[in-house]
Amino acid sequence: MDWQTLLTRERLGKPVHDPEELGRSPFHKDHDRIIFSGAFRRLGRKTQVHPVSSNDHIHTRLTHSLEVSCVGRSLAMRVGEVLREALPDWCSPADLGMIVQSACLAHDIGNPPFGHSGEDAIRHWFQQAEKRGWLDAMEEAERGDFLNFEGNAQGFRVLTQLEYHQFDGGTRLTYATLGAYLKYPWTARHAEALGYKKHKFGCYQSELPLLEQIAGKLGLPQIEDQRWARHPLVYLMEAADDICYGLIDLEDGLEMELLDYAEVEALLLALVGDDLPETYRQLGPRDSRRRRLAILRGKAIEHLTNAAAHAFVEQQQALLAGRLQGDLVEHMHGPAKRCVLEAKALAREKIFQDKRKTLHEIGAYTTLEILLNAFCGAALEQHGGRRPSFKNRRILDLLGNNAPDPHWPLYRAFLRMIDFIAGMTDSYATEMAREMTGRSSPV
Repeated sequence: MDWQTLLTRERLGKPVHDPEELGRSPFHKDHDRIIFSGAFRRLGRKTQVHPVSSNDHIHTRLTHSLEVSCVGRSLAMRVGEVLREALPDWCSPADLGMIVQSACLAHDIGNPPFGHSGEDAIRHWFQQAEKRGWLDAMEEAERGDFLNFEGNAQGFRVLTQLEYHQFDGGTRLTYATLGAYLKYPWTARHAEALGYKKHKFGCYQSELPLLEQIAGKLGLPQIEDQRWARHPLVYLMEAADDICYGLIDLEDGLEMELLDYAEVEALLLALVGDDLPETYRQLGPRDSRRRRLAILRGKAIEHLTNAAAHAFVEQQQALLAGRLQGDLVEHMHGPAKRCVLEAKALAREKIFQDKRKTLHEIGAYTTLEILLNAFCGAALEQHGGRRPSFKNRRILDLLGNNAPDPHWPLYRAFLRMIDFIAGMTDSYATEMAREMTGRSSPV
């Protein structure tokens, strides 16, 4: 791969790149299109780790995405300064920062309500639906999209199909930004076989022609059928995500009183060593833990960003060859790598087992089961041109112009239902499920 091709300004859905506006490059336009999209706005009411709660300091998918985008921008700009001579004339280090910042903003844009438990609930429902014969009309590859449902693949569909220019390029982002977003440039066929977490893939069968087009424009090497090498900038987006949720999970854990301040402070002090900000040294006993942690966290992120940028430059040849093994954190050195891994381990041990989180996850299964039974059941009943019941006609009416046509293949109809359900916020999904079961009626 080469940077000239990887950083193309061409857009999906447009034959030539837009003329640049004063103060706004094509990559700035990508950033703005994501920020102003409805799918991005709805992240404000979607679970990150903990349920959207009354504590305003707990992260949502929106605040998490904004923080990841800041770290990603800094990471890419630092890398860009080192690689400046290799970049195309039209791409400055600031533009590289904007590409990664945009990809970071969008990295969770396809996640359904209720976080990762929502993804698992959708997968579980389709596994049960397959046993009932509901997926019999689909090809094996199409069934795999639902049985391995993944927020990354849904996000790719949101960006390239659903927002703005519907089914005509979607947000029409530059190929460079789409490449930096595509964390898993392969289909569900490879979700189980590769050395990544189970279910991970980035493209449904419905978007495979778009993935092929994007890979061709960017010069991503094809490794096997329906699988391409990752764009090098994906590793920066992924590292920014790792850095943020590694540290921010701990911050939320303190807010939820699941962790002791001393253990979090010790972990961060082991990273920054003697490089403590003067403001931190001047803190007194009356300063809040929240203030102390914010200052220390800022310095920790600086150290981790430097380490990740150094690892990227060090591994540049392997990245451009499409053969780097693992993620960027694995190639970071010393205290930085230890900090991220220990933060993740602490979160798994003490945060993810919280009873409130567990109850929320159980509720996610119930809510999504009600919605999937209703919407996919309606699509199934009208499949093949059959006339659905009055109830199912009313369910289909809820989708308005986005309701599937009775003569569509069942795969396409179910995708349209997943588009609707995955786009819901936690609160909207919960309220709709309540209303569908009659539980919101006055007593």
